[in-house]
Amino acid sequence: MASKLMDRLRRTLFKEGEVVSKEPIDVTEESFPESSELEDDTECLSERLGGTLCFDGESALESEDPGEASGPDSDSDYLGESIEDGFSSTDTSPVGPSPGGSSLLTRQLQDSWRSLRFRSVPQKLVFEVTDASVVQESSSKYVLYTIHLIQSGMFDETPAAITRRYTDFKRLHSCLRRRHRDNMERVGFPRKKLRKNFVAETIAKRSRAFEQYLTHMHSLAELRRSPTFLEFFYLGDLQAGQMLMRVGRYQEALGPLLNGLRLQEKLGCEEQGKQQPHHQQGTHWLFTLLALVTCFQELEQLGEAQEHCDRALRDLAPSPEALQQHHFHPLLIPLLQTNVRLSWKISKDKRQWEVLLQEIQDSGADTGNQPSLKEYLIKEALVESEGDTKAKLKREKAT
Repeated sequence: MASKLMDRLRRTLFKEGEVVSKEPIDVTEESFPESSELEDDTECLSERLGGTLCFDGESALESEDPGEASGPDSDSDYLGESIEDGFSSTDTSPVGPSPGGSSLLTRQLQDSWRSLRFRSVPQKLVFEVTDASVVQESSSKYVLYTIHLIQSGMFDETPAAITRRYTDFKRLHSCLRRRHRDNMERVGFPRKKLRKNFVAETIAKRSRAFEQYLTHMHSLAELRRSPTFLEFFYLGDLQAGQMLMRVGRYQEALGPLLNGLRLQEKLGCEEQGKQQPHHQQGTHWLFTLLALVTCFQELEQLGEAQEHCDRALRDLAPSPEALQQHHFHPLLIPLLQTNVRLSWKISKDKRQWEVLLQEIQDSGADTGNQPSLKEYLIKEALVESEGDTKAKLKREKAT
């Protein structure tokens, strides 16, 4: 389209055999019907490439003018660096230099930009209030906040969300102050008002305050690993899934269980579970995986059941020394037996886990009369860590 426009403009300004006129030529949009289309394309292009994409919440622009943005988060900076690297270095291009010295193809340029962006932008967990609705229940009235946990610095394919009210946040704050007094000494909390608690302005201010509050808690290493802080996010989903499993509503239980799994993944509970499988967070992490195994198995989704079963086994697989001393998780044997059956049904390689099961048998461990996973899941008491602490104190006083 651009070449046609230039030819038409050239014929208009320089007719064959004539001298250029000194009078200005009024070029209207009607003379060039494609000019408006060209302007629209240019405007769209400028909108797509303009502005700054900021993946780090701590780096804010000093000026409102997007043209002054020159930090590493700018889209144009990333694109410019990728183009420069593509023209000057053969290492960036996956195909190397071509005989004609051509530049990177569009797809290769995009791949190079993505890889550069993911290397340059640090990932962090973002807490964002995406909805706040007023709920009226009989004589009570409250605001329900929906908070999404998003992994920044990348395209988050597994979003996770929670819904909490003001009293839930207040209870979390009180528990953290009791258990982490030093870290919580200077942390403020939005007070409850006697009036105007349900007006838009108050709700908006509290939404931003809750975002900042959770971000600050997560930025402190001690609080980030605190069971009180972690269970605030995922424990309710696990309890809801367990209640639905107890009455045989496995399809409905999948929703809260999968959301609970994604929340634990984002909060780093998986790593804590691997390091301390008998710790509270390790127990909750294992419960979530085994609950999903059971639900998918009951719903005849054997591939998904085996996938989560395999994932749990990778966390529980004992070392050779622990195996000889019979120091392994009590659910390892029924989990191995379940995985072998599921792998056989879906024609998946199961030799690795069959070998481990045989080694356990050879070590003298009893592999018969093992409790079923469903029995364990139904009987497991999912309580908060603070409740466990109180129960232990009562038992210690009694003895």
